[in-house]
Amino acid sequence: MASFKGELEAFKPGNVSVYADGHDMTVTDFMMSAEVSTSLLCQPQAGLGQRILDSVKATQAAVGCNTNLGMLLLFAPIVMAAEYGFNDINGLRRNLEITLSSLTQSDAEQVFEAIRLANPGGLGNVDSQDVSCAPECSLMEAMKLASNRDVIALQYTNNFADIFETGFSTIKCFDQSWNSVKWSTVSCYLMFMSSIADSHIQRKYGAQIAGKIKIKSGVIAEKFLKALDPEAEINLIRSFDEELKAENYNPGTSADLTAASLLVYTLIG
Repeated sequence: MASFKGELEAFKPGNVSVYADGHDMTVTDFMMSAEVSTSLLCQPQAGLGQRILDSVKATQAAVGCNTNLGMLLLFAPIVMAAEYGFNDINGLRRNLEITLSSLTQSDAEQVFEAIRLANPGGLGNVDSQDVSCAPECSLMEAMKLASNRDVIALQYTNNFADIFETGFSTIKCFDQSWNSVKWSTVSCYLMFMSSIADSHIQRKYGAQIAGKIKIKSGVIAEKFLKALDPEAEINLIRSFDEELKAENYNPGTSADLTAASLLVYTLIG
């Protein structure tokens, strides 16, 4: 799937890209993950939970670490929505709403298993519908319970509003200005970093650190988004990347939201 690989071409500060590895993961890990999971994510007739679980199993077998759980959770509903067929972005969003409303307890069971297998950093425990136990509700109900602490879960409750209204719109706008999907993807990533406290960082390091990074990202985004030539600002991006990685801060949720936004942009054409 092109969006898996296209996201790696963008220099995303604090995250893995062709410009810089990080967090004990390499670009090769992500490329292999994309290779083994793409066909599984697009299985005809398979439900959402099955697609995600099969993809996570294949990823673990290939690279032995969690490279793509967040992307899979976001990609699977979008892919299934696209399979209905659509003429424009509104049609894709209507299909997505249908896809999300049809999620079952079986989907929840399979997604919970996938999350346990991927074992994302800073997962922790919660009082109701914790992923360490079998779910007693549909996947949508589980996502609603998690939506106040996890931005990916939030997308399931708002019909992927951040993906369509912030991510897709940002890539479209800056691709028209810069004629570069790669650098427009960076602008999308910075928009997410500066507008939403990153869930991955917040789980691992707390709300205060996540808030500080969000504020710093706003400063970087303001400079970068004003550039007439984004390539000329690569040192700004590289410096921020080194600063984040020196503290082992990985804005993984922002990267996942960006990848999903790029998928939508690719589908809309």
